[in-house]
Amino acid sequence: MDTELSEFERQMRREINAFMDNAQETRRKAATTPPEWPREEQAAKKPPRSKPAGSPRTGHLVKLAVRTRKLEMDTVFEHVSSSISKVEAQLEAEKAARKAGYPIIGYVIETRRL
Repeated sequence: MDTELSEFERQMRREINAFMDNAQETRRKAATTPPEWPREEQAAKKPPRSKPAGSPRTGHLVKLAVRTRKLEMDTVFEHVSSSISKVEAQLEAEKAARKAGYPIIGYVIETRRL
């Protein structure tokens, strides 16, 4: 019993030392290498807007909990609907989720007006 415990302690000490050496090496690399700044081409490129900035927005943002298999963790699926009806927006979101490859619709997480 005593030898098993001492062997376990030695093994844990080796693993802790290896972990601490790796953490110190990572900190040393972070301190010596300069940070990478985004390039001007990447910073200047903006995603295209779907609507002009001044146009009024109507509709709902619907968040659904969806899954591809039965025993899988829920994934959040967001859908923007232009419908002013909350129920119609939820139905559109469910159809869009099924079309995107999520056959199991868990529940509605949130419905928010735009």
